[in-house]
Amino acid sequence: MAAFAEETVVAAACVLPLPEGIPLTDAALLGCAVLTGYGAIHHSAQVREGETVAVFGIGGVGLSTVQSARIAGATTIVAVDVSPEKEELARAAGATDYVVASENTAREIRTLTGKQGVDVAVECVGRAVTIRTAWESTRRGGRTTVVGIGGKDQQVTFNALELFHWGRTLSGCVYGNSDPAKDVPVLAEHVRAGRLDLGSLVTERIALDGIPGAFENMVAGKGGRALVVF
Repeated sequence: MAAFAEETVVAAACVLPLPEGIPLTDAALLGCAVLTGYGAIHHSAQVREGETVAVFGIGGVGLSTVQSARIAGATTIVAVDVSPEKEELARAAGATDYVVASENTAREIRTLTGKQGVDVAVECVGRAVTIRTAWESTRRGGRTTVVGIGGKDQQVTFNALELFHWGRTLSGCVYGNSDPAKDVPVLAEHVRAGRLDLGSLVTERIALDGIPGAFENMVAGKGGRALVVF
């Protein structure tokens, strides 16, 4: 044990102090899901008060994105997922509307936004079809931000005319373009003020032996974040 304790597990630059007033278990969510969702809204897409937002994929990152859009002052927040069961989670996070993903998703979102499309669409899945749908759900001149990590086989195509016609911005977003040293204290203040609910992102708390089952639920698109407690 003594030898193990003396080893450096990570560099000091990779560690931040626990924000005051934030439970350790809740703070674990800040390291990935919340920073990514918050950064996608506030850094990459730069959502402004009064804008409309669609979030594709309502897992841990997607729920964080929905909450962050609410904090940013978005008036309409459309949550999109393949699972009807996630509507309650999405609305609790701040979604004003919920759409079950289908081939008509983009049309449904345009209907919800006066036939215009949303100002900002955030894709948290990483699939070609979802990226394409997010793009088609964005209004002319709007912003589509891709957070989901897709494989090389996920090819997304656009024709030259639509790029010109719609004037949309399509951008990738790694880790929400966040700076943890600057953003974690901001997030902690949102938590303390009651604007950001970390606990609502967690749909199951598991021990180490529950990890395989949690991965199965993730692949099946069930729930939000699973939190390992030991």
